[in-house]
Amino acid sequence: MSERILAVLAEDEAPQRQALLEALAQAWPELDVAACEDGDEALQAVRALRPQVAFLDIRMPAVGGLDVAREAIAGGALVVFTTAYDEYAVRAFEAGAADYLLKPVSRERLDQAVARVRERLRQARPDDWRARLDALEAQLRPQGDRLIRWIGASVGDSVRMIGIDEVVYFQAQEKYVRVVTGDGEALVRTPVKELLAGLDPTLFWQVHRGLVVRVAAIDRVRRNELGRHELSLKARAEILPVSAAFANRFRGM
Repeated sequence: MSERILAVLAEDEAPQRQALLEALAQAWPELDVAACEDGDEALQAVRALRPQVAFLDIRMPAVGGLDVAREAIAGGALVVFTTAYDEYAVRAFEAGAADYLLKPVSRERLDQAVARVRERLRQARPDDWRARLDALEAQLRPQGDRLIRWIGASVGDSVRMIGIDEVVYFQAQEKYVRVVTGDGEALVRTPVKELLAGLDPTLFWQVHRGLVVRVAAIDRVRRNELGRHELSLKARAEILPVSAAFANRFRGM
């Protein structure tokens, strides 16, 4: 009997997740797959299961594939990135991923990836994975004159172009990130961590794991009855939480 191999698969689009699961069942019958709907679930699965292989979508809200990859690699797993973007695929491969898959994934391409991963499992793995993953993350991060100026966000069945100076805050919400302005909101699929890397840190502060706020939009900071910090805004009525990890930003203000 062939040895069973354990894998974690993270894909936040249900149809694509199911299609990849079915294709993997045919291409690699010995593979046991724990399917995850988002990066948070995948991170928990990787920590609990310590898989030998991880199939990870690079771009997922809140916790992206790169974050999950770090945890998977620390446990000795090989990573296959999935992405709809050619530029991400090329960079992932250059960074030393076992392989990458462009969406929609063809059966022929999946067979090639499976063959490559199975061969890598039989060999010693390189020890420079973390450094190469750092390089990939740096390549994907906007810098200097590549800071975000405009955001194309979904509003119903259309796309709205939002200037970065209109944004009051970004908030991770299930599979999407809310882009909230003074008079409305829209949705993007770019993870909060990736957005944060493309924002001017003097203008936007992270105040919670999935929450980034424009500093100039903050009206006041106070403690609630439980002793936790909260933000009130100048242009919005909602109250936003501040986690203990970021509360020191407001000391002395």
